[in-house]
Amino acid sequence: MEKNDKLHPYDAGQIQVLEGLEAVRKRPGMYIGSTGSPGLHHLVYEIVDNSVDEALAGFCTSIKVAINKDNSITVEDDGRGMPVDMHKKMKKPAVEVIHTVLHAGGKFGGGGYKVSGGLHGVGASVVNALSSRMEVEIRRNGKIYTQAYEYGKTVTSLEEKGNTRKTGSKTIFWPDTQIFDDIVYDYDTLARRFREMAFLNKGIRISIEDKRDEKFEEFFYEGGIKQYVEYLNELKNNIHKDIIYFEVKDKDREVEVALQYTDSYSEYIASYANNIKTTEGGFHLQGFKAALTRTFNDYGKKSKILKDSDEPFDGSDVREGITAIVSVKLTEPQFEGQTKAKLGNSDMRGFVETAAADYLGAFLEENPKQAKIIIEKCLKAARAREAARKARNLARRATVLDGGSMPGKLADCSEKDPALSEIFLVEGDSAGGSAKDGRDRKRQAILPLRGKILNVEKARLDKILNSEEIKNMITAFGCGIGSDFDITKLRYHKIIIMTDADVDGAHIRTLLLTFFYRYMTPLIENGYVYAAQPPLFRVKKGKDIYYTYSEKEQNEVLESLKGQKYDIQRYKGLGEMDAEQLWDTTMDFKKRTLIQITVEDATAAEEIFTTLMGDKVPPRKKFIEDHAVYATIDI
Repeated sequence: MEKNDKLHPYDAGQIQVLEGLEAVRKRPGMYIGSTGSPGLHHLVYEIVDNSVDEALAGFCTSIKVAINKDNSITVEDDGRGMPVDMHKKMKKPAVEVIHTVLHAGGKFGGGGYKVSGGLHGVGASVVNALSSRMEVEIRRNGKIYTQAYEYGKTVTSLEEKGNTRKTGSKTIFWPDTQIFDDIVYDYDTLARRFREMAFLNKGIRISIEDKRDEKFEEFFYEGGIKQYVEYLNELKNNIHKDIIYFEVKDKDREVEVALQYTDSYSEYIASYANNIKTTEGGFHLQGFKAALTRTFNDYGKKSKILKDSDEPFDGSDVREGITAIVSVKLTEPQFEGQTKAKLGNSDMRGFVETAAADYLGAFLEENPKQAKIIIEKCLKAARAREAARKARNLARRATVLDGGSMPGKLADCSEKDPALSEIFLVEGDSAGGSAKDGRDRKRQAILPLRGKILNVEKARLDKILNSEEIKNMITAFGCGIGSDFDITKLRYHKIIIMTDADVDGAHIRTLLLTFFYRYMTPLIENGYVYAAQPPLFRVKKGKDIYYTYSEKEQNEVLESLKGQKYDIQRYKGLGEMDAEQLWDTTMDFKKRTLIQITVEDATAAEEIFTTLMGDKVPPRKKFIEDHAVYATIDI
């Protein structure tokens, strides 16, 4: 890409100052979300976002990221290099202003960038403020410049270090151990994000190197989001060969969409605005969904696949089995909420809807064979939705006729406040009986599950609603399912999966998590789902009893008892524990260990559930080989 500073000036004049840097170290969560692992990784994204902005402006083709052995991070690009001339208002070099003044950057109408992601210019200064040290190297104007900072403050003046024919910026930073709970970076987390960035920005080359254990990957996709959809659908069965793709631009905005249908019963649509994942959607996503529903209904009627007597498709019908990426870029994005989870620019709805309707309509007209396959899938989904509605109505009617009672197997708690109530989903009637006897009856409800529940990854909603175990859970939770789900009606704010610590138990846990993720997603998003941690061993020495929860912990206990007499019991299942033992080890509020189930990356979760519960065996076999049977899976 041509780098012409005269046509596209990027100097101190483009750096607009809004406010100072104080308060970032006092309240880091306000700027990066948390001081845990997500916040730690967010530091890297902010610096990389600045390099991506250079690429979007047409001045950068390569971004290199390295995790160094001491968990510092290096980010290097071949852009124009950050400005080094004096800032007139601040009386210091522009690069120093960028790193030491909050809300200082080329993203505030100063002409530096037309489109940008990141935290609207707070990125570099916030990363600097939360680092024990940061060093920058700039290649610009035929010279190499360097400057260093500690805890957000300048410790060296801008120095000229030599000559160069290259341009670009290089940043090294060390996260502050006083701020972050842990400073160990996870390679896979960063690699997933950079793969996503490369998909969203075709033609940009992003690499990541882990110098701690010599890992390296490079991401480069000339096909952009078309290749993103291909990647997401590798583990699924496509029902039509072509990926539907279009790109529309006008003066200040653009939209890119890629989509393809599979034979699955769930939908996956990821939306982005200026490379930021809008997990709560927004007007751009509304426009796409509206166009999809309207266009498919129009074509269904026109092609006579949808009869006059048929009800029109609703949104869920036309989205069943879809994998889609909706990416917009605009000059003045308005994000709702601190996390930028929702795009609030209302004009983007009409812009995206018009573009999508035009291109979707054209694709259907020009590809009648593929169109017929897609529309017939929508029709099957509509019929299944109607069957599911009747099944729901029958279930509601039965509940009313039964006096509004809960499932017969449910041992409910007396507490009415959901925030103080919890329900254990227990594997097997035997363990369920012990749990019922040993529980705190005021706050703990018990629902025994008989065997493995239905694999919802391979079933439509109407079949799911005929599963007795699933119906019992829906009734007990009280908040509905799918499009009817209402989190405000949830009766328990802790839903605890309690299964045996073996392969079958792990399978049941995965089946339950798949059901929650696909049909009750807010349960996981709100942090209401947990996994209990029952012990693996019971060691008895005289009157002393030790419960251990891992092989390592067990070995440590046995080492401490060397030379003494003791008895060991290996628990093969929850049913081997009596009520008192189950309470002491797994249910007592004061002693127990619960694992909270969270989804930090929806794309990674989609891949895991599709791999584990989908139709294709080779990817599942490889996943199991790569992860030990008892490995913890973070989703």
